[in-house]
Amino acid sequence: MKLDSKIPEGPLAEKWSKHKFNVKLVNPANKRKYDIIVVGTGLAGASAAASFGELGYNVKAFCFQDSPRRAHSIAAQGGINAAKNYQNDGDSVFRLFYDTIKGGDYRSREGNVHRLAEVSVNIIDQCVAQGVPFAREYGGLLANRSFGGAQVSRTFYARGQTGQQLLLGAYSALSRQVANGKVKMHTREEMLDLVMVDGKARGIVTRNLITGKIESHSAHAVVLATGGYGNVFYLSTNAMGSNVTAAWRAHKKGAFFANPCYTQIHPTCIPVSGDHQSKLTLMSESLRNDGRVWVPKTKEDAEKIRKGQLKPTDLPEDKRDYYLERKYPSFGNLVPRDVASRNAKEACDDGRGVNSTGLAVYLDFADAIKRDGEDVISAKYGNLFDMYQQITGENPYKTPMKIYPAVHYTMGGLWVDYNLMTTVPGLYAIGEANFSDHGANRLGASALMQGLADGYFVIPYTIGDYLSGVPYDKVSTDHEAFKTAEKEVSDRINKLLSINGNKTVDEFHKDLGHIMWEYCGMSRSEVGLKKAKEDIKKLKEEFWSNVKVVGANEELNMSLEKANRVADFLELGELMIDDAQNRTESCGGHFREESQTEEGEAKRKDDEFSYVAAWEYTGPEQPEKLNKEDLVFENVKLTQRSYK
Repeated sequence: MKLDSKIPEGPLAEKWSKHKFNVKLVNPANKRKYDIIVVGTGLAGASAAASFGELGYNVKAFCFQDSPRRAHSIAAQGGINAAKNYQNDGDSVFRLFYDTIKGGDYRSREGNVHRLAEVSVNIIDQCVAQGVPFAREYGGLLANRSFGGAQVSRTFYARGQTGQQLLLGAYSALSRQVANGKVKMHTREEMLDLVMVDGKARGIVTRNLITGKIESHSAHAVVLATGGYGNVFYLSTNAMGSNVTAAWRAHKKGAFFANPCYTQIHPTCIPVSGDHQSKLTLMSESLRNDGRVWVPKTKEDAEKIRKGQLKPTDLPEDKRDYYLERKYPSFGNLVPRDVASRNAKEACDDGRGVNSTGLAVYLDFADAIKRDGEDVISAKYGNLFDMYQQITGENPYKTPMKIYPAVHYTMGGLWVDYNLMTTVPGLYAIGEANFSDHGANRLGASALMQGLADGYFVIPYTIGDYLSGVPYDKVSTDHEAFKTAEKEVSDRINKLLSINGNKTVDEFHKDLGHIMWEYCGMSRSEVGLKKAKEDIKKLKEEFWSNVKVVGANEELNMSLEKANRVADFLELGELMIDDAQNRTESCGGHFREESQTEEGEAKRKDDEFSYVAAWEYTGPEQPEKLNKEDLVFENVKLTQRSYK
């Protein structure tokens, strides 16, 4: 299939303005004749549903939580990027565009990224109007701080809880439309299949998580805003409920899955403390503004610290290796996430890790506290410091934090064109559920930016281009396509319940996560990926013959919920391995051991891999077909990334 990205012609800075003028419109009287389903109510989903309602469409919004306020978007801590140049430090729309393209290691579309940078300036005004309490300077102007991968301060924030405050803004807009009757909220319902009629997306099949009831819902278009698939690794910073099911079921109905092996490893997470953990806790990247990353210079000192014979505060400066400042003097501790993560791994692999497992480095605030005072640091990061102390029992004001990289965000997702439509007509994907803006590595504070850009400022325009050509007729849920999809969902659930093996869903999930982290995590090799492929195949066979799912369908059954999701993760894991095997270059956070510079940095192969890998489902147990969308760069020069 030929992939048409629908990127408009013309100069980069004029593409979006021209496109908005050229897309077809639905007049206000006709908008009320169309139904739109929005699956997911995080930042992207809530902002899209609220915007559709405001425009006059009839919206059905779905989330598996008991309230949109519980979406995982609340976990975002450090901030949201926007090219407003409030600090007068040289920022601009083009600089944000360039930093994002470079940060993604030249594996994202110029057109999409420039549009993201353009609309970023509107997002802040929108959120301030909603009452989002961004931090302010003494004179009342909005404050900014720095994030990795940029040499300007463009990140707007609300202490360490930016995601939560932004989601409350989007939720208030959504609640207004619910009260107006334009949005119908469906909580505690999980999408388990996409329904196609005449080759177009016309609805979804859901399971009520309280009663187990399988239901169908029809619409003229379906928008997926279901987040990322980081939990394929089992341990990640994602909420435990975050999953790939909605996107994966859509993939199996014809939506191409793009760049699945592009996952982001976040450098500042609280290290793993034991086998009992079900998730990892993020410490905001904003901490690297004031915290200095270091390990002991010698293995001997690291060993003493691990054994408790030496305190980090007792180690003199000349025996510490501030390795990011040493290796990357221009950016220092504010290098992008992939660079910071890989260097932390290298230091620990060298035997200089500082906790009992040897998998941790220090993030030290002693200099910042000495310079600015504890009150200033507390005002910036107090809630993050409190969270760290509650989890670890250590006071980060007195002793350095311990951090280590962990799976955080996924840059891969459903392939979409410039209008955010997938390869299935009438099916859209927004926010982290699509692949479009971040290339091989997302810059910090850009996830919130993309979610709100897609929901508030892109899809409300572009969906009209499709709907204007769709008849007003509604498809009844009695249609054969809905009945067939319902039966497929029920049969799958009954199969899971009937296996009655002797290994729990969580055990399978942990096994899968271990394979993915070891062989398709920060570092990959041909040998490791081949082994991973075989291991996942065996694990998948064992899952379908030996998983134990307790309880019944007609009740609240979290074991069944997890089993459905882990079954999809097993299939996704295979595709991620295929994608990683195909891409024999190092790129962003995806370090292929066979492809590195003399200095051990990631080495791209632009002549071979300047494309989006879009995978097409071809049937059960069949290899997926690779489709390529060539990336064309007219405004940036592809160079070996350097943050030195």
